[in-house]
Amino acid sequence: MAQPVYLTEDIRRIEAAAGDAPLMERAGAAAAALAASLLADRAKDILVLAGPGNNGGDARVAARILREQFHRVHVATRPSEVPSGARWGLVVDGLFGIGLSRPVEGEYAALVDYANAQRCPVLALDVPSGIASDTGAVLGRAVRATHTITFIALKPGLLTLAGPDHCGALRVATLDLEPEKLLAPQAWVAEPALFAHALRRRPRNFHKGMAGSVAILGGAAGMTGAALLAGRAALKLGAGRVYVGLLDELPVDPGAPELMLRHPDDALGQALDAVVAGPGLGRSARAEVLVGAVLASELPCVLDADALNLIAENPDLAAACARRSADTLLTPHPAEAARLLGARTADVQADRVGAARQLARRFSAHALLKGAGSVIAARDGHWFVNTSGNPGMASAGMGDVLSGILGALLAQGVPGEAALALGAHLHGCAADECVAAGAGPVGLAASETIEPARRLWNRWLEGRDASTAPIRSDRTPDGSGS
Repeated sequence: MAQPVYLTEDIRRIEAAAGDAPLMERAGAAAAALAASLLADRAKDILVLAGPGNNGGDARVAARILREQFHRVHVATRPSEVPSGARWGLVVDGLFGIGLSRPVEGEYAALVDYANAQRCPVLALDVPSGIASDTGAVLGRAVRATHTITFIALKPGLLTLAGPDHCGALRVATLDLEPEKLLAPQAWVAEPALFAHALRRRPRNFHKGMAGSVAILGGAAGMTGAALLAGRAALKLGAGRVYVGLLDELPVDPGAPELMLRHPDDALGQALDAVVAGPGLGRSARAEVLVGAVLASELPCVLDADALNLIAENPDLAAACARRSADTLLTPHPAEAARLLGARTADVQADRVGAARQLARRFSAHALLKGAGSVIAARDGHWFVNTSGNPGMASAGMGDVLSGILGALLAQGVPGEAALALGAHLHGCAADECVAAGAGPVGLAASETIEPARRLWNRWLEGRDASTAPIRSDRTPDGSGS
């Protein structure tokens, strides 16, 4: 079931459209129910931190309901109201909700620090206090919750940047609303269920020509491994033919003899369905010419690494990219995105959703901004947040593997938007499987993610394991409120 994501201004519109629905009472009731389930020892006290706004109102309703259920509840709005030496069974964070735009300071900062010092579960209401709901940025300081119950729908700040490190286990309480009917969403959590049309099982009457051909352009001196990683990933994810155009000569890849190693011009000329430019490409004059040739072609393409840097440095290449009608997939990390946008890396990270959408508009492309909670912005304005993956992916070559996966999906006819969202989610899930099997997160190598990605892709094509999102919702399978 697709999980929509809404910006703060959109949540406010949904609240307004809900009219006189008792949303605070419903939010407090949902919070109280989860709080009661998290209290391991009923004999222990609950501390409720209540702020001045609607979030504090939700917290006070939850406190009232918990008291009615005979829990011992203490409500505090300032540090002086917290009993000295108390040992809590649960802390409920209801200080600040969505829309916070200023740093948490003074007495509220002291309450955040106090909550973070407790060893009991910490339940945040809507968003952990101090996390910007639209961006995931920490505003001064923020509560590190073990659990977060967010109301009406998901917010991007819970899913990207610092949000995932602060929200813990995440649950959505729709408050008996159907947000998609009140305001059509523009964003979703990336997951296979969104792209069921692209997950087609191969017929028995099939040959390699039907699986498409892809060219990988890169592999300058000292960086051939990057292009070979991309080529191996493309091969294992189902491309019928993979041509690796290396700027540095290499007669064969012993680890994948099925790859056809070519001069870059030959590789580009032989690819009929997709091209990947950038893995180990370098920034030489020759590399610049190759990127220009890719942009001038009518092939769907993936642009990564130095291909992105060359576009950032050359206005003619940037203009050529923006003119393309074929699917163009950009896969920058934050520093590369900053170069493309003429901004600072810190500016990109301060608004990851905004930066990804700006990249898509400026370059008429589907853009993936990598990082914790990668943001995928489609050319038509839709966007997605990917929740799969783990810190083990912060190692050399991961982007090359992703590029190869994307190239394979494009070569097999998956549309650009679906390829980018599915590929990013698939790669993250593969890395998660590696960690679950004990290979990481520390020391996880990029090449280790290729085999589990192949296994997962085949399961998805067979209609198995297609729902992998870890976020719980109170919606029933048909999308209605529970």
